[in-house]
Amino acid sequence: MRKFIAVVTREFRERVRTRAFVISTVLIPLFFALMIAGQIVLSTRGAGTWRIAVVDAAQGSFGARIEAALRDAKVGTGASAAQKYRVERITAAPGRIDAVKDSLVPLTGKREEVPGKLDGFLLVTEDALTSGAIPYYGGNVGSLSEMDNLQAALRPVVLTERLVREGVGAVAVQEASGRVELVTSKITDGKLTGESGESSFFLVYVMTLMMYFALLFYGIQVMSSVLEEKTSRIVEVLASSVTPFQLMLGKVVGVASVGLFQLGIWAMAGLYLTANVAPILSILHMSSDAARGVQLPTVTLPLLAVFLLFFVLGFFLFASLYAAVGAMCSSQQDANQTQHPVTIGIVLGLMTMFPLMNDPNSTLARTLSLIPFTAPFATPIRYSVAPLPLVELLLSILSTIAGVLIMCWIASRIYRIGILAYGKRPGLAELWRWVRTA
Repeated sequence: MRKFIAVVTREFRERVRTRAFVISTVLIPLFFALMIAGQIVLSTRGAGTWRIAVVDAAQGSFGARIEAALRDAKVGTGASAAQKYRVERITAAPGRIDAVKDSLVPLTGKREEVPGKLDGFLLVTEDALTSGAIPYYGGNVGSLSEMDNLQAALRPVVLTERLVREGVGAVAVQEASGRVELVTSKITDGKLTGESGESSFFLVYVMTLMMYFALLFYGIQVMSSVLEEKTSRIVEVLASSVTPFQLMLGKVVGVASVGLFQLGIWAMAGLYLTANVAPILSILHMSSDAARGVQLPTVTLPLLAVFLLFFVLGFFLFASLYAAVGAMCSSQQDANQTQHPVTIGIVLGLMTMFPLMNDPNSTLARTLSLIPFTAPFATPIRYSVAPLPLVELLLSILSTIAGVLIMCWIASRIYRIGILAYGKRPGLAELWRWVRTA
């Protein structure tokens, strides 16, 4: 036992004392925060003001209604709201459409470098009221978000024009066709949690990525450590005083403790942030309107415990396989090729995020929670969306523990022979012989 603890302590100290550990502990959360903040800033700023012409070939005031709707479209809210479209209406006439086409911004030029040019134009005809299709011609029609915004601005105008022509008052139509916004609120155990749909998705997204990168990063560290000791022949000295199983288990536990320590730091920081949102936003001089729009997810202690438990179980499962890969290979190139099946197992867990969020209580979700390779991802995701019944949670834990014990037993037998075997990488038949005879 003393020798096993010595291996664990050595693996833990070697990694925690490095600059790479300190830098990654600080920079990885900062990277995610900057990435999320950048997406928020870019989504709120949009692409600036679009210069659009409305070529009116329709009867009545249809073209004028479209012009007014586009002029009223805004970017942002409150005092920071800005005009989305700069619009001019042109009466359709022979040759006018070709002239408007010549005024489009060329694809090779920047918008600010071509004053007076148009980003695009709408051709408004009577056919739009029957077919629902309004042609738009522009130099950049590949921006899906901008096209969705333009379509959202035009849809109520077409509806209003149709109803007005059927004899319904224009004012009544505009009031009836006002914007409808879905405001989501999460309920857990019959109580409002204060979380929106966006914050719930954000929590699942961050948890899944943290699990993915931690399992992959620290698992590869176990493989590299085993391979380094094997190629430098240090393992031959260690094997004389420590059993191969103790050595492998000590490496796995030591590196797992490093990962758990780092995740614990991030988890404590997350708990602090969610509990002190208002003071932090005031320090950043964020306006009260913007502060009300920031909803961080709630990280509860039971959810944190479930996440850390399945991280430990998942790490033992995958790290033992990475250790076996390092033991059976004699070079870094062989190890990089051999690790792919183990890495694919982690990637499959990552891919379960969206199906589980759509329906966390489906048969697929329950099945994934019972498979040892996907349970470290599936169960925390399901628990974050809606707390699981105790029976399902225990079954998931027990099935994962059983998978961990089986994989560790197989990996230890491969490790026992592999660390002292050199030369050609073993095939599947030879690996099976190692497992049977070790």
